[in-house]
Amino acid sequence: MFCHLRPVRRLCLEKVSPRWFFCSRALSGAEAVNALRPFYFAVHPDFFGQHPREREVNETSLQRLSVYLETIQKPGFQSLKPTQLTFYVRETGQNASHGQGPFSAFGFRAVKFTLHTRDLLSTVLYILNSCSLSIEHVQSLNSSVHPPPPKEKRAPDRPIKWDKSYYAFTGFKDPGEGLEQVSKRETTLSSWLDNNGKHATKKLENSLPLRKELDRLKGELSHQLQLSDIRWQRSWGLAHRCSQLHSLGRLAQQNLETLKNAKDRSGISAVGHVMLGTMDVHHHWTKLFERLPSYFDLQRRLMLLEDQIGCLLGGIQVVYIEELQPVLTLEEYYSLLDVFYNRLSKTRIPFHPRSLSGLQMILSSDRYAPSLHELGHFNVPTLCDPASLQRFILSRAPQARENLKRKDELKVIENELIQASTKKFSLEKFYKEPSVSSKQMVDCCKRLLGQSLPYLQGMHLCVSHFYSVMQDGDLCIPWNWKDGEAVK
Repeated sequence: MFCHLRPVRRLCLEKVSPRWFFCSRALSGAEAVNALRPFYFAVHPDFFGQHPREREVNETSLQRLSVYLETIQKPGFQSLKPTQLTFYVRETGQNASHGQGPFSAFGFRAVKFTLHTRDLLSTVLYILNSCSLSIEHVQSLNSSVHPPPPKEKRAPDRPIKWDKSYYAFTGFKDPGEGLEQVSKRETTLSSWLDNNGKHATKKLENSLPLRKELDRLKGELSHQLQLSDIRWQRSWGLAHRCSQLHSLGRLAQQNLETLKNAKDRSGISAVGHVMLGTMDVHHHWTKLFERLPSYFDLQRRLMLLEDQIGCLLGGIQVVYIEELQPVLTLEEYYSLLDVFYNRLSKTRIPFHPRSLSGLQMILSSDRYAPSLHELGHFNVPTLCDPASLQRFILSRAPQARENLKRKDELKVIENELIQASTKKFSLEKFYKEPSVSSKQMVDCCKRLLGQSLPYLQGMHLCVSHFYSVMQDGDLCIPWNWKDGEAVK
């Protein structure tokens, strides 16, 4: 069983504040959410289904942003560390003609910024500005309560910047010098663990009761409903997951026989998992489980369609790779296969039977040419020209077999290094994000094994693309972490 979480995120942002900000009231949490709607629309992970790495980066950054915003809304909070975030921002009507650089061919660009403000409004403004999104709606929100200050009291447009000789002569400290030194220093793994290890340990210890509760709930529900597993598409916290399982447990008490339709059977995602949207009320879940038997026939027809496509393409295997493809329902995936099969059957391009046996392909709705992935499978657009596809596959088949062989070898090495790292550092859990490749994980583990890192003992360590301490104490480190002396 696969619980598909539709994220509900409370987020906010910041940049150079307009003058009216200084006379405005404090922003409430609900108003911040409204102010950030253009931002959410531009970075929401569900819009990056065809780009798994970018989707994963946005999901994790949104979680970290949520923690930051919740922290600055707590009364009396004392300290707040700067938080560096990376988002892939889609081209929208607001940011199409502005920004930090051109959009990629896929219609998005990477935006990096560091949050360090201590109030909600300035954070919201900074985020919107960083993503080249309009702030006019935020201005109108505040001016309705407090009018802007008179123009005659305007402050200078920008601070005065003195020549360095002024500070040398007067002995005053150059305020920009410290910022320059900080920007030149590069975060290293050792220094980051020194600064964050104790904080992560405390969070992990506080999360232990919730971890036990989650394991108990999963075990009870899996046994009660005779499920093979319960898992989540998105990496939400333990409290959120426990709440979801409590809801599912209450539903099981009320409609046990209906929910047993999921027993040992596939559901309605492309890979055969039952997907439950966490924003749906119980009667939606109940209707879904009642309809499950009707999906079993569709799944059988889908598997037959995959086999038929494979036969037309020389025995190639049609696969669906969750980590690399958008989340599709069973109906959506069947529709893709059906369109592609009809195009192939009309053309009947000649492939020698079983000549491509052992190779793999995934179908995509994107309108671009076929390609060969580094993991060995072919990316095939549904509407590509069959004759061009034949030439491409035949010319790249030897390389595809090499890539598949290398992938299998890397996976073995990766598993061995994960076990060795887990044992050396006495890790409670060691894992990676789906967007981290086996090649990147192997490189990361090899360098980790050459380090002495006492802070890792008993920790949950995740290899990602950035540094972070998650809300339940998991440590995230980038796969290409640096160590040694800071850059001068």
